[in-house]
Amino acid sequence: MKRASGNLLAGAATLVAGLGLWLFAGGADLPVVDPVKAGVVMMCVGGAEVLLGLYRAARGPAEPR
Repeated sequence: MKRASGNLLAGAATLVAGLGLWLFAGGADLPVVDPVKAGVVMMCVGGAEVLLGLYRAARGPAEPR
């Protein structure tokens, strides 16, 4: 359960940070990266990590071999 909660926490933080970039960094002009596109990528990665955490929580603890 520890890994599942870690994935949920990290995924939620990444998703929120990406959402902040997507909503509020449209006016920033960076030479290498567009903050809006980086925010969308961060939201996708964060959502995938949240889904992984939910899957691990639903699956339960690993069985010993």
